[in-house]
Amino acid sequence: MATTLSEFRSALAQGAPSQALAPAVQALWWAAKGKWDTAHDIVMKESGADAAWVHAYLHRVEGDDDNARYWYRQARRSAATGSLDSEWEEIAASLIATPAATTRGAP
Repeated sequence: MATTLSEFRSALAQGAPSQALAPAVQALWWAAKGKWDTAHDIVMKESGADAAWVHAYLHRVEGDDDNARYWYRQARRSAATGSLDSEWEEIAASLIATPAATTRGAP
């Protein structure tokens, strides 16, 4: 299971994310694979700031800035203004660095 951003990026070569990852991190994994609907389905079922942050990012990817701003507020974060790639990296680095990122049991 990924414990660093580099390991998380390497895990993108796999067919699916580790089930040991928290849902928000799994959604971010699917987003990196271009599977927006799968990522969105995951965060829609979750509550909490991490899922809201990924949700905001996904709506930014979609081009729905109004909806993204709503989810940034839910995440208690300022709306991102940089590139989508840099935001994905920021979210990934932040979420995989927290113990909550791996609360789902064995991979």
